[in-house]
Amino acid sequence: MKQRRTLFALALLCGATAFAQGASNSSQTKDESKTEFTPHWYMGIQAGAGFTRGEVKTGDLISPAAAIYGGYQFTPLWGLRAGISGWQGKGAWVSPRQDYKYNYLQGNVDATLDLGNLFAGYNEHRVFNPYAFVGVGLNGAFNNDEAVALNTSGYQLEYLWKDNQFSVVGRAGLGANLRLSSKLYFNLEVNANVLSDKFNSKKAGNADWQFNALAGLTFKFGKKAKAAPEVVSYEPAPVQPAPVVEEKTEPVVTQPTPVVQEKETMTENVYFLINSASIRTSEKEKIEKLVEFLRTHSELKVNVCGYADKNTGYAAYNKRLSKKRAEVVAKALKEAGISQERIIVDYKGDTVQPFSSPEQNRVSICVVE
Repeated sequence: MKQRRTLFALALLCGATAFAQGASNSSQTKDESKTEFTPHWYMGIQAGAGFTRGEVKTGDLISPAAAIYGGYQFTPLWGLRAGISGWQGKGAWVSPRQDYKYNYLQGNVDATLDLGNLFAGYNEHRVFNPYAFVGVGLNGAFNNDEAVALNTSGYQLEYLWKDNQFSVVGRAGLGANLRLSSKLYFNLEVNANVLSDKFNSKKAGNADWQFNALAGLTFKFGKKAKAAPEVVSYEPAPVQPAPVVEEKTEPVVTQPTPVVQEKETMTENVYFLINSASIRTSEKEKIEKLVEFLRTHSELKVNVCGYADKNTGYAAYNKRLSKKRAEVVAKALKEAGISQERIIVDYKGDTVQPFSSPEQNRVSICVVE
């Protein structure tokens, strides 16, 4: 029980530190955040302690554990890794008290979710990078000679296995990578593995649990994340009117025609950084121009449509991101005094790409008409 409380406390610590890290990232300089995510391979090595749940004190069942894995980070949020973990497990007969050891190796495949990028946006220079994972595995246990000897001497291990024991495993955990350099991270991880009741040779009437607390190093391969190009607002060059050549003609008397006044419109493109829905200081002037124009033309409405570039993330995430980008602009207009009835909010995700470059498609296009 004490071991489980310790693992739970570590998980809470990871979550709390991730929140604090996300808050501190908002104060980082623009140069540090202007990087684009690059898919990459990575590998890690870990060592630490394992614990198989039993009826005796937690400390009596702690044994060494290790892991090695390789993985691929597909997007700022999602990755996939595969590896081998294991070393030693322990069991105990309560009365009369007797401990026994055995070994195991476990092949694992995990889906990983980067919690730092999920809650605080992608940042190549973030020091604390928490993650969560779920996965499956196949556990092969062996060297159970001590349990076999106990059973022979009068103990009754109802699920005793002799040569080896294979079990399908479900697993989940939390971890964090602490950035040492652009290619090297110090890794901390806690995980829980649920497997067959026969794993520790004793019949408990429920699944056996194997917990691990590990530390190690993570090595990142591939190209370094590239700097994101500056977003440039493209304004059309003014067109010079052609010179007027007066021709001498006889005056022609015509009937006056009514003058049709053209309807005034305005368009502003509010650009965002990659994976961000926060209005930058450089874009706030555009919001002010929209507000001034709407105040002058009280009969007009503004259509705010959010977009996301399809080269980053995946469709569902980009749809949510484009919605947030449209809503944050609409909120800024309302806070400046523009009524809700005059603001129309729309979003396209990455299904529509209004511009040719990914940087320009991270945008909310605001049309007043």
